[in-house]
Amino acid sequence: MSQPSPSSGPVLACFAHPDDAEISSGGALAKFAGQGREVHLLVLTNGDRGSNDPTMDREELARTRTDEVMEAGRVLGLARVRILGTHDGELANDPAVRSEIARDIREIRPTTIVTCDPTAWFFEVGDPPTAFFNHADHRRAGEATLDASFPGAGNPHYFTEQLAEGLEPWDVSEVWLGWTNEPNHAEDVTGYFRTKVDALAKHASQLAEGIRFFEEFMGDEARRAGARIGVEHAEEFRLVHLD
Repeated sequence: MSQPSPSSGPVLACFAHPDDAEISSGGALAKFAGQGREVHLLVLTNGDRGSNDPTMDREELARTRTDEVMEAGRVLGLARVRILGTHDGELANDPAVRSEIARDIREIRPTTIVTCDPTAWFFEVGDPPTAFFNHADHRRAGEATLDASFPGAGNPHYFTEQLAEGLEPWDVSEVWLGWTNEPNHAEDVTGYFRTKVDALAKHASQLAEGIRFFEEFMGDEARRAGARIGVEHAEEFRLVHLD
């Protein structure tokens, strides 16, 4: 397990749903922002199916979740949050989605991209472990982000209409894949775990029973990851260097 990376420069986090970034990587994103790095978040769906209430109006829910992710972004210290209009559960790794991701890459010119590991289909968590399978939107988010990064955003023959807008190709240096079964990097987020929890708490529509469950669950996970590198709290990633 590698130790913290000395990277600098802008960061683009790209996730499927409005609360994914906080749960997966909120400590690392808060740390990057706290170090003075410009951190951007691109949310690929509007979260309009994030409710088990059959009477919930989906358009209203999407508006609520937009407000929540904006508030959470302020807690994390993000420079910008952008949300696409894709319906929850309908995310595809298609040219339209890859074009939106490539647009942000070319505009922001990030050193680091943070997203989901698209190879992670099944997870076991807790003690004793509980097994579950990963949301299709999470897997598609990781796939689309990787494909938009390479060869997409860095190749002038992809998304050529963006070149006419002055958006020049850009090669990303590294990708951090959260929600992975194959971590090779643990980021020390000691001192930033509280920020992660506070940001997630802004997603009130998703916390029918309050923040306590997630605080305990994420805390246990962060302490286990931290113990592996000798710190209080850590988040684990599959770190891929592209340069």
